Amino acid sequence: MDNEIGALFLSTSSGKLEQMTTFLRTCMSRLSDVQAWERHGDHENAVGNLILHLCGNMRQWIMHGVGGVADVRVRDREFSADGNMSAKDLMRLFEETVAEARAVIESVPPQRLTERTTPQGRDVSILEAIYQVVGHVQQHTGQIILLTKQMCGTDLDLTMPRPR
Repeated sequence: MDNEIGALFLSTSSGKLEQMTTFLRTCMSRLSDVQAWERHGDHENAVGNLILHLCGNMRQWIMHGVGGVADVRVRDREFSADGNMSAKDLMRLFEETVAEARAVIESVPPQRLTERTTPQGRDVSILEAIYQVVGHVQQHTGQIILLTKQMCGTDLDLTMPRPR
């Protein structure tokens, strides 16, 4: 892989994780602890569950799959949690996890992007592992944004603030 393209991919991936952190910070600052764990049925995940899920996913795919640390994820706990953390603590955990993931991503030499790794038993390239995480964070951040808008009854003006 061309080193310039690889370096751009790594930088962009890290930047997208930071952008999603900014969006989630806005959401979590508007939600109460009760709202962070609100569900309207067993078929739904609360914002808190989604944040725990994103942290577990980053840890498994980036810290373990790319960085080589032990895989400590227990995925079922991410979805069975039900209010054991405040909105502030959830955001702090997410920020710390993203900071750690970004440090791993930013330390990857572009030449490593074609190496293979096996997070969740899946044989993927380092590039694919990073791409999976960034897309996954963006997907669930979009869900959290929608849930926050619905619970707060307002637009969040994340990308283009508009006069109202």
